[in-house]
Amino acid sequence: MKLALVNGNEVEATKGAKGLCRSCRSELIAKCGEDRVNHWAHKGRRNCDPWWENETEWHRSWKNNFPQEWQEVIHTDEVSGEKHIADVKTDGDWVLEFQRSHIKPQERRSRNAFYPKLVWVIDGTKRQRDKPKFYRILEEYSLRSEDPRFKRILGPDDCALIKEWHENNALVFLDFQDGDDAKQSILWFLFPRIAINEAYLWPISRDNFIELHNNNKFDELVEKTISPFIEKLINDEKIKDEMDELRHRERLSRMDCIKVGRKGRL
Repeated sequence: MKLALVNGNEVEATKGAKGLCRSCRSELIAKCGEDRVNHWAHKGRRNCDPWWENETEWHRSWKNNFPQEWQEVIHTDEVSGEKHIADVKTDGDWVLEFQRSHIKPQERRSRNAFYPKLVWVIDGTKRQRDKPKFYRILEEYSLRSEDPRFKRILGPDDCALIKEWHENNALVFLDFQDGDDAKQSILWFLFPRIAINEAYLWPISRDNFIELHNNNKFDELVEKTISPFIEKLINDEKIKDEMDELRHRERLSRMDCIKVGRKGRL
């Protein structure tokens, strides 16, 4: 983790320092070196939050886009007393989880349920195959969408990253940034799965995403852009299902008429 309590203050890790975990108040030791980002770790193998993953420069660079008081916020369930450390929690009560390592579906569902307003930002460069696979599908299997802002693609399950995160009731943004182009990079919002064998994506700049949260305007984006399009997709799929059911009944009716006609000629 980035922050620990040292003499009552929240500070970053420095070589040889010791501190206390802000969640469980157990001892932390500073881990500083050239191979990994400076961080605090629980003494021994203990970790008070099972959802925590080892932090990288990617995690740290994302956190540093937001005020320090928003970083590593302890979130407690008022009923159960369960608590976890959110990577970032904004003034708008949005929890941002920056996920790089693989996460089991059950844990993902647990986090979705624990945080009422959750945004996932997924590192699309963790596995080498994900980024080229994503852009190949985007190029070769894109269909025209009624709204030009959004990309409609077929066969999304051919991309493992999309397949893993498509079934989600939280907001998911895929981050394919790497190297020096991070500030100019695009995030891809992955709409939740509505229809079989197709997915919808929406590009948004990383800077815009950060600015919306820092200015407490992300709710406006959700209410005016994301939610209306999800509702439209759901309604379109409902209409499609109703039309399919109607055509199925019509086929059955025609078959019955044919059978009756054959019996009448016998």
